[in-house]
Amino acid sequence: MLPVAFREQDHIVPGQEFSIERLDSGEYLIGRIEFPQKAGVANWLLSCPEKDWFQPLESESTDTL
Repeated sequence: MLPVAFREQDHIVPGQEFSIERLDSGEYLIGRIEFPQKAGVANWLLSCPEKDWFQPLESESTDTL
């Protein structure tokens, strides 16, 4: 487990994935695996420069349809 100070400094959150490479006996290189961001319509609308222009709706269950 990484120390709290490292996680806070590097904005590491639960569920992030890392690669580990063995360099030498007792020496390892840990690197964060970056996944490409998927630009969705909601993210595009939320990026509108006018504040509060788009408000996401709470999702509803399909059980009520």
